[in-house]
Amino acid sequence: MDNVLKKETKSLADLPAAAPEHFRVPDPERLANPIRSNHPPRILLLYGSLRERSFSRLLVEEAERLLQAMGAETKIFNPSGLPLPDDATESHPKVQELRSLAQWAEGMVWCSPERHGAMTGIMKAQIDWIPLSVGAVRPTQGKTLAVMQVCGGSQSFNAVNQMRVLGRWMRMVTIPNQSSVAKAFQEFDAENRMKPSSYYDRVVDVMEELVKFTLLTRDVEPYLVERYSERKESAEALSRRVNQTEI
Repeated sequence: MDNVLKKETKSLADLPAAAPEHFRVPDPERLANPIRSNHPPRILLLYGSLRERSFSRLLVEEAERLLQAMGAETKIFNPSGLPLPDDATESHPKVQELRSLAQWAEGMVWCSPERHGAMTGIMKAQIDWIPLSVGAVRPTQGKTLAVMQVCGGSQSFNAVNQMRVLGRWMRMVTIPNQSSVAKAFQEFDAENRMKPSSYYDRVVDVMEELVKFTLLTRDVEPYLVERYSERKESAEALSRRVNQTEI
């Protein structure tokens, strides 16, 4: 501990813009949490199409089977009936269902078709209904995320790239791996099961990585997402409230 304090003091001497009372040197011991959760990792899966034979839904269902085989507890949200953002209140049953699942989950899978070079509006609407914060709770901050897309033609990465940006915006830990299935209509059989292929192998890779990252981060998530700017902002907000001159 003394060595940590000495390092902080030495480094802060050349950081005049930093607030010393809020500056922290990352502590590896805080990341080696000895108390490990023993429940199955909880994964929420979202898909972005309402078609009767939706390949994004079929890919999510295949991913769910893999996750369950890897020991995860899973839930798939059906976006049918979810209103457009701002076209209903937060009390709408489908909005409440989605938000409840987002808080329940420790990790997520987002899977969208690519439509007009982007993720679908159905996919985006689901993400838009998940708030950055609910009171003091941030439903997605520090949770893991895997992104996948299905393509009607050649392989593309427009949708997964967009979802990665949104994952960062939602303060999620997006895993490095991802899946993009080209000509998805050729990759599922008459029983709606994914055929053996390199695309299937990649989905296995992605789900395995998601479970590993979820197990790795879920117990240290509060420390991982604690940040200097928010410690500083919280202290300043408290000071303003305590020292206010007008009621």
